[in-house]
Amino acid sequence: MAKVKIASTWLECCSGCHMSLLDLDEKLVELLSKIEFDASPITDIKEFHPVDVGIVEGSVGNEEQLEVLKKIRENSKILIALGDCACFGGIPAMRNFFKKEDVLKRVYIETESTVNPKKTIPHVDVPELFPAVKPIDQFVKVDVYIPGCPPDPRAIEYALKELLEGRIPVIPTELLSYE
Repeated sequence: MAKVKIASTWLECCSGCHMSLLDLDEKLVELLSKIEFDASPITDIKEFHPVDVGIVEGSVGNEEQLEVLKKIRENSKILIALGDCACFGGIPAMRNFFKKEDVLKRVYIETESTVNPKKTIPHVDVPELFPAVKPIDQFVKVDVYIPGCPPDPRAIEYALKELLEGRIPVIPTELLSYE
C-alpha cells in the first residue's frame, strides 16, 4: 500500500505548530510507516508536488505567502489549517490594529536594535505587506481545522490517524490546547 503523501508549509507564524508536529516524537516515527513528507520545512523541500494532505501553519500577511498558500492548496486533496494563526489569524493579526505604514516604520526605522541611518523602508526583494493579516480560509478552501497555540500534538496525531482511516477529522475539544 502506498504511503499517504503530506506536504506542509508555514506562512506568517512562529513555527510552533511544526514544533508540535515534531513533538509527536515516537508516534511520528510510527506514523512514518504510513505517511511520507514531501515539501515541508521539515524536509527542506520547497517545491510542492501533488499530495494527499497539505498542512498550513500561519496566516497570510503578504503576496508571497498567498502564492505559497495557493500552491499548496492546488496540490493537496485535503488541506489542514494548523494552529490559531492559520485558523483565525493568531498573533500576526495583531498588526491589523495599526496602519501598514506605521508597522513598517516601527520595524525598519524605530526599533531599538535597528541600524538604518538613511531611514529607508526596503521595497526591493521584500514582499509587500497586505493591509491586514487574515486566516487562510479567507483565501482558499480549508477541509480540516486544528486550532491551538500551539496545537496539542495529540490533536495532530488524532487528525492524521482519522485521515488515514478515510475520515475527515473533527478534533475533540479535550485535545484543543491554548497555552
